[in-house]
Amino acid sequence: MSTAPALDRAPALAASEWRAREAAHQQRADALTAGWRSRQQSGEQHPIDDFLFTYYSYKPSILRRWHPGAGIELTDAAGAPRATWKWYVPGAEPGSVRVDAAAFLHAKRASVEAICRILEKTAARPGQFGCFGLHEWAMVYRQREHRHAVPLRLGQEQTDAVVEGHRIQCSHFDAFRFFTPEAVPLNRLQPTREAQSELEQPGCLHAGMDVYKWAIKLGPLVPGEVLLGAFELARDIRWLDMAASPYDVSAWGAEPVAIETPAGKAEYVRRQREFAERSNALRLRVLDAVAVARRDAGVE
Repeated sequence: MSTAPALDRAPALAASEWRAREAAHQQRADALTAGWRSRQQSGEQHPIDDFLFTYYSYKPSILRRWHPGAGIELTDAAGAPRATWKWYVPGAEPGSVRVDAAAFLHAKRASVEAICRILEKTAARPGQFGCFGLHEWAMVYRQREHRHAVPLRLGQEQTDAVVEGHRIQCSHFDAFRFFTPEAVPLNRLQPTREAQSELEQPGCLHAGMDVYKWAIKLGPLVPGEVLLGAFELARDIRWLDMAASPYDVSAWGAEPVAIETPAGKAEYVRRQREFAERSNALRLRVLDAVAVARRDAGVE
């Protein structure tokens, strides 16, 4: 990185404005996490929505914490809880605070660079739309015990036949690593963690869900509305992921997308393309947030 001049004076938000934005963010986050929080009390499980809290393992409190992003001062915030939060420092105006972009980028340099590399390369690639969500099918191939306590829509024998009758081409390591041993050699690709940035592409549902993970990992650099947008995208993708899976999730309100049929394949690809557009738009917003942080910190 080359050193560049830091911003002389950050834009400032009046207390009335940033507190209103914070409150709106908290209300939106509470609505998005209400089901999970309720199920934590009742002990119920939801095989679709729970994934966003069990696999990614981020608490609702993280989603609820609003950040303005780097390069913005929040006035009259000295007495607010965020004045003591990690990665916040006093601003130029008395009583104001701002994100300490320089400290965050210094402490998380390797992680930030790796995340940006994945986001940039994924967004730059053409989407691939011929996988038909078969990664979920490969995760139960020739297995009698499954990750989810949900019945298979077609039963085990027909599910195995669907896998064997298709070309499996999963490009996402964190999906591929859950393939059954019998399914691994059936995949056209053999993704690894090291090759992640070279293989991910915007048509992949799991890569789209992961935009949420990357936004979380970038913490206060990412504005709150971008974080919640990424969470909403991940939730919407997860519904298609399970609707198109071999599981029968109709009891939870998900109409099957029968990818073993021509009509189901067409529906999957149509929605997959929409998610590719949404995920790329969010990738660019996350990358923009990092670019602002770098300018604010005086590094490029």
